[in-house]
Amino acid sequence: MEKFFKLKERGTTVKTEIIAGLTTFMTMAYVLAVQPSAIVGFGPDPFITDVNGVVISKQAILIMCALISGLVTLFMGLYANFPFALSTGMGTNFLLGAMLQSGQLSFGAMMAIVLISGVIFVLLSVFGIRDLIVRMIPKNIKVAISASIGFFIAYLGFKNTGIGTYADGIGMGDFTQPSVILALVGLLIIAVLTAFKVKGAILYGIVAVTVLGIPFGVTQLPASIFEVPSFATVSNVCFNFDFKGLLSGSTLVLIFIAFFGDFFSTLGTVLGVAGKAKMLDEDGNLPGIQKPFLVDAVGTVVGACTGNTTITTFVESSAGVEAGGRTGLTALVTSACFLLATFLSPLFVIIPDAATGPALIFVGFLMISGITEVDFSNFSEAFGPFVMIMFGTFCGSIATGIAAGILAHVFIKVLTGKFKEIHPGMYVLCVPLIMYFIFN
Repeated sequence: MEKFFKLKERGTTVKTEIIAGLTTFMTMAYVLAVQPSAIVGFGPDPFITDVNGVVISKQAILIMCALISGLVTLFMGLYANFPFALSTGMGTNFLLGAMLQSGQLSFGAMMAIVLISGVIFVLLSVFGIRDLIVRMIPKNIKVAISASIGFFIAYLGFKNTGIGTYADGIGMGDFTQPSVILALVGLLIIAVLTAFKVKGAILYGIVAVTVLGIPFGVTQLPASIFEVPSFATVSNVCFNFDFKGLLSGSTLVLIFIAFFGDFFSTLGTVLGVAGKAKMLDEDGNLPGIQKPFLVDAVGTVVGACTGNTTITTFVESSAGVEAGGRTGLTALVTSACFLLATFLSPLFVIIPDAATGPALIFVGFLMISGITEVDFSNFSEAFGPFVMIMFGTFCGSIATGIAAGILAHVFIKVLTGKFKEIHPGMYVLCVPLIMYFIFN
């Protein structure tokens, strides 16, 4: 195990990797509760009948989400040997789910869109085009990605816990609510344990708040811990493709949004998390980045065949990295948790936002340190990272932030007469970036 995962070379141990894997899973377990509702609809209804008369159940979506998340994350650990976990990304699922619920798309058409974007991912990864795009992006943008993600996931923590409210602008949440109080307690627990250099502080904080939330009604105990999944309805979501349903003018736009959003979300997550783990070289590149890119691409194709929206590398992987995760063993542990979740889903979905939110806030604090590597004495170098952080945070999207940051960097260089400092490929990249903002 030590030789295969290179534990000693990366300065980690089996115990640390196990804690890191558990931490990553605990911070992203919410996907098992969110994904079924994002596709079928929030509310008590356990299923939806699409425009083609096919019944899509929440249970089927949950089972396949847990199963494929586990298998693709396993692939990441064994093939790429990186501490990255993957599951259905938040964004495309809500967009396509809303169109399914409104009758604009059939479930098969949804999966066809995801499949096509996934095939494009695979081709770009196999031919090394994704790696080329990473290398032509300027270093100041790449090193600032980690900080941008830090602000973004801290925002998610504030939003999910209710510490902050964003319904009508930015405001303070209701501090009389038990969930908000527990979230603050959780943040303090993690901070104090970290100050005392306790490994696994984030995991302990999540567990503590989950337990403390029981008497306050914040943590809802399930009727049973173990539940044998029913695969009876899974056949409706597997290999369900409706290419005829794509014969509309909006199809290309939807494919573009699904592809482009995940492309830069994955790019940002991989570079940001790797940067926190100090895996980047002196140019801000990640050696061997083609492997996690290929895993991500293959995951989306496999996901489309099994009823999952776009599979992407999760930014919550940073929580595991902060807990000490440095190898694919972390991903293996997270994978095992997802596979167990197909049988223990009632136990895993009880983890409240009050428990995972503080973890996101704290990891956000730890990740913003990357901003110190940006040369703020040079305005033309600093403007792009600033725009990226602001757009990523206040527009609530990593992909939007990175796209805006790249455009701002190119425009400021061109308009100040420094266009020769820009890689020619960046001008080509600006075309789909602009289209992303127009059509998204």
